[in-house]
Amino acid sequence: MNTLSYKTASANKATVDKQWVVVDADGQNLGRFASEVAKLLRGKHKPNFTPHVDCGDNVIVINAEKINLTGNKLDDKTYIRHTGYPGGQRSLTARVQQQKNPAVIVEKAVKGMLPKNKLGAELFRNLNVYVGTEHKHEAQKPKMVNLNELK
Repeated sequence: MNTLSYKTASANKATVDKQWVVVDADGQNLGRFASEVAKLLRGKHKPNFTPHVDCGDNVIVINAEKINLTGNKLDDKTYIRHTGYPGGQRSLTARVQQQKNPAVIVEKAVKGMLPKNKLGAELFRNLNVYVGTEHKHEAQKPKMVNLNELK
């Protein structure tokens, strides 16, 4: 037998089938929700997943303000940033961040679960997080995805 009867199909930019999906964060736990969204962004739920290619979907997260943090995380979890000046480290608790901009909580959780390289930065651009049920991507005809049924 001189030839192989099978080939491994590797996805590339031309063969990738990117969808637009809407995910509702209402009542979901932050970490479990973020890992499922990261899986959708990465494309690991698709049969033609290729690790070095952006083969994931464009994900729209709605109701970011209704995400659930278990235990004492609202008061104990801190979000740290730096202004760039000496002594410029600033921190906010999750409770304060949720009152200020709840979309940042979901964005940071998902970004932490993506690869820390150029591909991860490219995948993060496919994430859109909104407070409330309204979003500006109706023209893409996104389909609603229930994360509880997706396994």
